[in-house]
Amino acid sequence: MKIAVVGAGTIGVSTAYELAVDGHEVTVFERRSAVAEEASFSHAGMLGPGYVAPWSGPIQTGLRLSLAEIGWGRQRKRLAEPARVQALHAALQQLAHASRDRRQQLEAALQLGGDRCNGLMLLFRTEADSQQAQPRLQALREAGTLVQDLTPAIARKLELALNQDTQFFGAAYLQHDEVGNGRQFALVLKAAAQEMGVRFQMNTPVAKLQKSEPTMLQIGGKPSPEKFDAVVVCAGAAADDLLRPAGVKLPLAAVYGHALNAQIREPLNAPRSAVMDERHKVCISCVGHRVRVSGGADMGLSAKDQAGAIQLLYKVLHDWFPGAAKVSADVQEWRAAMPLLPDGAPVIGASGVPGVWLNLGHGANGAALACGSARSVADMVAGRPPALDAGALGAGRFTA
Repeated sequence: MKIAVVGAGTIGVSTAYELAVDGHEVTVFERRSAVAEEASFSHAGMLGPGYVAPWSGPIQTGLRLSLAEIGWGRQRKRLAEPARVQALHAALQQLAHASRDRRQQLEAALQLGGDRCNGLMLLFRTEADSQQAQPRLQALREAGTLVQDLTPAIARKLELALNQDTQFFGAAYLQHDEVGNGRQFALVLKAAAQEMGVRFQMNTPVAKLQKSEPTMLQIGGKPSPEKFDAVVVCAGAAADDLLRPAGVKLPLAAVYGHALNAQIREPLNAPRSAVMDERHKVCISCVGHRVRVSGGADMGLSAKDQAGAIQLLYKVLHDWFPGAAKVSADVQEWRAAMPLLPDGAPVIGASGVPGVWLNLGHGANGAALACGSARSVADMVAGRPPALDAGALGAGRFTA
């Protein structure tokens, strides 16, 4: 089939690759000049399944919220019922394990390699922070994930550079989780996809899908539309504008995440594994020769409040690893929209409109779910059973 993939983040590149594996003629359309320029550029890069869960972290809101964003926040509260969250968590864990297996296959076959940080330590500042995490950790244990409970003394033996002046209640360690460089992965996989014949059209926006012919795409800069057999939408926060005219209505919101990237100042003062501050949902890791601090989520913030969100990252870095990074100069500060649905899980599969498929809304879980999501979409396009719970993660959960 002749298939268009809209969006060239980690999800879009992975989807294009898997469709090409199945022998399809694939073209990727991306409005930016390079792959993985938005949400995929500098997120935490969690790869292991251990931390994959429906997004339920705090979202800082400002006074500039639109009516749609206010409604999205209310829907988020309504959908946070325990039974629904538990079902979504199980579905995401299933997909995360399948994604890890597929990624490892690709890394071995294509010799992908890349910057990697092994292990994930969750730090609990207070007993309340620890108690709040226990249901999620217990679910991981029941799913077969090794979770080690650590006292502060044991945690400091594993992470020797933890600031002695910052006291905390305890920690949990996920030995088999990883953090990687999502943009690096996307660039290498893009090259592999191109060798298989995938075409990447950069700086090329796609007009809104039309209800009469949703697989007839009006491509930016071309005088007439181009016909495809299928369209897979992997766009970010702008996907709602693209899909709505075709009759696909998803409550997708742009939730902004933040990151800092700075040169390592002294390796002995930097973390060995990835470290997650559970209070602030901020992850600190070493990716290559740089320290990456990422986290936070906000909507409708003023410029002043956005600056405050970045300052929180500096604070968390100083709390735990004050001597790890050169923060006086050459610090890359990043802010980008993460596409997020109100129940915190992605939509993967059929859109309900013939010929239009969805692989979007992964939020902060994109790196961990990309390979499994892409393989599942390719299987569904081919009529094969996917490696995910299609009902739990399908578009029907919002349209039923």
